Amino acid sequence: MKYTVLFFALLFVSSLIAADWTLFHGPGADNRSPDTGLLESWPESGPPLLWQIDTLGEKTSGYSSVVIRGDRLFTAGSRDGRSAVFCCDLDGRILWQYDNGPVWTKNYLGTRSTPTLDGDRVYDFSSMGRLVCLDAGTGEKIWDRDILHDYEGENIIWGLSESVRIDGDKLICSPGGKKASVVALDKRTGKEIWISPPTGEKTAYASSMFFEQDGIRFLAMMYAKGLLLIDLNTGERLATFPHTQRYDINCTKPIYHDGHLFLTNPATAPVGVGAVLLKVSVHQGKVSLDEVWRNKNFDNLHDGVILLDGYLYGSSHEHRGGLFMCVDWKTGETVYENRDAGRGAFTFAEGLIYFFGENGEFRLIRPNPKEYDVVSRWTAPEGGEGPLWAHPVIHGKRLYLRHGKFLYCYDISRK
Repeated sequence: MKYTVLFFALLFVSSLIAADWTLFHGPGADNRSPDTGLLESWPESGPPLLWQIDTLGEKTSGYSSVVIRGDRLFTAGSRDGRSAVFCCDLDGRILWQYDNGPVWTKNYLGTRSTPTLDGDRVYDFSSMGRLVCLDAGTGEKIWDRDILHDYEGENIIWGLSESVRIDGDKLICSPGGKKASVVALDKRTGKEIWISPPTGEKTAYASSMFFEQDGIRFLAMMYAKGLLLIDLNTGERLATFPHTQRYDINCTKPIYHDGHLFLTNPATAPVGVGAVLLKVSVHQGKVSLDEVWRNKNFDNLHDGVILLDGYLYGSSHEHRGGLFMCVDWKTGETVYENRDAGRGAFTFAEGLIYFFGENGEFRLIRPNPKEYDVVSRWTAPEGGEGPLWAHPVIHGKRLYLRHGKFLYCYDISRK
């Protein structure tokens, strides 16, 4: 009890300092940090390292990012073939860990999804379909479910990767099973609130996205063969759109803006769409999706696209082996592409893109629709093993980078 009271006290203090980073891609689920007062450029040696830990499981461990509330940081990793949820303080000391069942071992061993915070609870969805709700202060289990088993779903080629979302009292996740494509559970108990009917196909690797238009609260969710639009309040399926790929890879969640939805996946031959923009229309309660443009070259893989001032920035995957690209939102035309950055994951803060390349090279990029504009570059430290796919996080004027069992914390405050 005393730990929970202390946890809430620290939440109050921290809320005066920085917005909590409670879910994958941050408080707005848009991969934008509200932090200000950050370094405008970096030295060649990179920003000052505050601390690092190398105990988040085995060498590869996983690709989970971090979430932060108060003085607590949460992530997931793997140990001895088991999925683990870790709670650390902001000095990198592990306070508790929880065993969330078997972890994915077939290819690219380790965890995929990032935990989600809500109030005094943390939720983790394992790569094998175990969904658990934990007390964030103590790590004690409140409830858990085997989502694949309960809804007769099958795992996907590279393991479940969705980071669950909270909407009021509802927790949203996608089993892609014979009983349901998407489900809403009571976040307090794990009991079912609604189900959306099955598609006959498996789920995808992307997290869900919420938006509101014409009085309807939409849930946009990718599945193996395309896009589902669902009524967030009831689970009713409102529309679908085919967005296929040779290996059913839909990893990037949709982006919504001004009545339009952007989708992208790898354009792997012979089947692969790349990017498409859809117009969302509502007429007499009926929802329709109409294609506006396609750009097959803008074929992002790992949820690495952001919309800034009318332009999309992100990495291609198949196109020319991976390029940093700028694409016009309205027309779909490629403004420019540059091989310097290549493939990578990134976040955005105070006017700059923080780009973490798959090759370990880090770049500060100014989003400029006229030209590729690098402010600083730096090579991240060696240590972790496996692909560099975890998305960076900026919170409290600190930059958090995950690579395998390593987590690095850097001071990026402007003195």
